[in-house]
Amino acid sequence: MKEQFKKFLNEEQDPKAIEKITSKFNDLLMKNEEVGYIAVQKKPAINVFPDSIILTNKRIIICKPKNLGLSMDFTDYTWDDIAATFVKENILGSEFSFNTNTDLSISIDYIPKTQARKIYTYAKEQLDLLKNPVVTETPVAEPVQTIEEEVEEEEEVEEMETEEVTSFAEILPATTPAYTETFEPIQQAPAQPASGDRKLSELSKEELFDKLQNYKKLLDNGLIMQGEYDAFKKEILSYM
Repeated sequence: MKEQFKKFLNEEQDPKAIEKITSKFNDLLMKNEEVGYIAVQKKPAINVFPDSIILTNKRIIICKPKNLGLSMDFTDYTWDDIAATFVKENILGSEFSFNTNTDLSISIDYIPKTQARKIYTYAKEQLDLLKNPVVTETPVAEPVQTIEEEVEEEEEVEEMETEEVTSFAEILPATTPAYTETFEPIQQAPAQPASGDRKLSELSKEELFDKLQNYKKLLDNGLIMQGEYDAFKKEILSYM
């Protein structure tokens, strides 16, 4: 017996019956067809040539021995043809049956209860997959870039780099002179009080501080230069 069919002996299937079935059934499997479960009939008295039922991912197959077990009849029903499945538990085993879309009713009795439950569950799963197929998302292929497009992109990058280098060459001088720093003297412009304003010497520290803040606002708004602000600041601080 092939190793792939030994897993169907878990629920006390008759090993001899499984071996007879598999020896004849292996050549009947279609492409991508896999056996899901095999149930074997177990009659209470004589059980020499039991019937069996095979469930695959494509169909249900009824196997009935004849000619004293020397040959076997196979009758199959695809899942598309099956309308519903049923299990009826009796005192001696269970009866598994199913109806087709053409109102045929097929049954096989004296199936051990555990095996009957297994084939019933497997059949329900296959019918559910038939009604609600699993949709696999097809990955979206990214656009393939041709060799011509790659060459054009490389040429554009080279042109951009050349333009940038040329621009820098125009900005930078030919020779870099020695770094020299020159300072222009800042003319101090002491604040001249307007007519009617008091002199700085007459102001209190709080007033001097407010005046310094006003000069700072003028500097921030660009109304006076930094040199002018520094001169005003120095003069105000001399009175604080």
